[in-house]
Amino acid sequence: MGKFVVRTVPSGIKFDLKAGNGEVIATSEVYTTKASCLSGVASVKKNAPIANVEDQTEEGFKKEKCPKFEIYVDKAGEFRFRLKATNGQVIAVSEGYVAKSSCENGIESVKKNAAEGEVVVKEEE
Repeated sequence: MGKFVVRTVPSGIKFDLKAGNGEVIATSEVYTTKASCLSGVASVKKNAPIANVEDQTEEGFKKEKCPKFEIYVDKAGEFRFRLKATNGQVIAVSEGYVAKSSCENGIESVKKNAAEGEVVVKEEE
C-alpha cells in the first residue's frame, strides 16, 4: 500500500506519494505550513481516484473537467502528468518518463495508492 511522506525541505514543507515498493509516484508543490501541506494530501486522496485523464500529447485531445490528470511532454521530451483538483489547482506532479505507457502506469498507481495511503510526517532532523 502507498503512503504520503510529509517532510520539511529548505524552502518549506512538501509531500511525496510513494507506492508500496517505495518508489515516489507523485510530488507536491512546496507549502509554507504543515497544515496547508496536509490539506494538499487530503485533496490528492479525494481527487486522484475519481480524476479523468486528459492526454495533451494527442492531437485534438478532449478537454476533461477537473479533477483530472494531464499527460504532457516536458522540455526534455519526457512524458509527465500533473493532477489538478476540482478548482483547477495543480496538487501533485510526476517525474519524467521516457515512455508514455510508463506515465500512464504512474497515473494508475497514484489512483490506486492515494485513497488508502497512510500519512507519515517526518519531523525535522
